[in-house]
Amino acid sequence: MITTPSSSFPDLLRQWRSRRRLSQLALAAEAGLSQRHLSFLECGKAQPSREMVLRLTDQLALPPRERNTLLVAAGFSPQMPERAPDHPDLAAAMEVVGRILDGHAPHPALAVDRNWNLVRANAPALALLTGIAPHLLEPPVNVLKVSLHPEGLAPRIRNYREWRAHLLERLGRQADLSGDAQIAALVEELGSYPVPASAKAQPVAGRDRHAGIAVPLELLAGDIVLSFLSTTTVFGTALDIFLSELVIESFFPADETTAAAMAELSAGLAEKSPAG
Repeated sequence: MITTPSSSFPDLLRQWRSRRRLSQLALAAEAGLSQRHLSFLECGKAQPSREMVLRLTDQLALPPRERNTLLVAAGFSPQMPERAPDHPDLAAAMEVVGRILDGHAPHPALAVDRNWNLVRANAPALALLTGIAPHLLEPPVNVLKVSLHPEGLAPRIRNYREWRAHLLERLGRQADLSGDAQIAALVEELGSYPVPASAKAQPVAGRDRHAGIAVPLELLAGDIVLSFLSTTTVFGTALDIFLSELVIESFFPADETTAAAMAELSAGLAEKSPAG
């Protein structure tokens, strides 16, 4: 993992510059310093100021967690705190997350952390997690493993090949941006899962009505196929590492059949609820 806390500032700076495919000259020009000064920073002959570290992290487009790591490696305090989701200071933010998820009903929605572990989910999302092997539902529940594992939702995902390719591409971009070894390992694990025999072939380019716009999730539920399109919500002005990495995935019906089925499912859940 490139952001190992024990790594020195010069090592991290060189690694991130290389990961971003920037020459010393290019990064120095973008950060407003001489190539000689940058060279001295990378070999440990010069010590950066806090302002210089932040300027470099801006040009390297580092996520908040990685910015903190570079600051600490240079001998400075982190720029942003990191608190657990149950911390009292995050109570108001987590209440908002809960309202967003519940407000998305009757359609499924869930919140995940940076490693795609489930933080919260609304009732319609939980209701779709049937037939899942118990070991996949033990905390922390990784929603990508639940989705693609042969003992998870995989046998019920009709467009498994297309959906997996979409998730792996998205996860690969995340790994490249963050340099996180755990994300890279998750990409490798998910890619090793077998394709269910029931999965249909990849759509031919140009023939899928959603091609170029979105990749639907086609999920078998009894004798019907639910088709969802998803959107992602993040806290753009988060002042906490956990919140900055929190992602809300909201699924919308891609056809009338799915909309009707989810409305019926949600009505059934409301009848079973003690408050219903």
